[in-house]
Amino acid sequence: MSSTPVYIICSPRPQVGKTLTARLLGEFLLLKNGDVACFDVNLKEPSLLDYLPRVTETADVIDTYGKMQLMDRVIINDGVAKVIDLGYHAFDEFFKMCHEIGLMKEALRRRVAPIMLFVADTDRASVRSFQTLYELISANALVVIDNEFVVRGELPPVMTRSRVLRLRALPVFLKTYIDRLSFSFTGYLRQEKDSSTELHQWIRRNYTMFRDLELSMVPQRS
Repeated sequence: MSSTPVYIICSPRPQVGKTLTARLLGEFLLLKNGDVACFDVNLKEPSLLDYLPRVTETADVIDTYGKMQLMDRVIINDGVAKVIDLGYHAFDEFFKMCHEIGLMKEALRRRVAPIMLFVADTDRASVRSFQTLYELISANALVVIDNEFVVRGELPPVMTRSRVLRLRALPVFLKTYIDRLSFSFTGYLRQEKDSSTELHQWIRRNYTMFRDLELSMVPQRS
């Protein structure tokens, strides 16, 4: 039995594809495992709760009570993978809390595997925030998401120090299609019989990418 993974999807910037990444990962884990627990720490709609209401609950890190409630739910080795869609407004406060409580050491003690998925951008705030995380978190627990719809070109050099996963850009009409609240990635795979379509291949590639990530980063119990 493997340790329980906790995926924390984060960025100090809005509109970089953070919730899209959380949706993809949440649906992949639900398809693979039959269950997933998602936590939506966002101010604006639409958010993860709107897309995956059956497996998502809201959370906040504004005060001590909210922080402890969230940590009590996610730092537990219960075999159910967790996904946290961390709003940009909560980025600094969340990682300040992680540093104060010694999140990585506590997670290790409880057989939980936190994985930070940092959704990249090329602005100064993103570079500075990534550098801070790189110094606080072990390199093997920090992954960069290169959303090609946002990052049009090379990543900032500092971000290439970590493992990089790339979300290929979709044409605008397909991007609009998947942004609908009623859209399901897994539902599309099941309903669309033509596996050669661009969207079908895009979803399958991303699911495979997350499968490989889990296999390589979640410690196995001996």
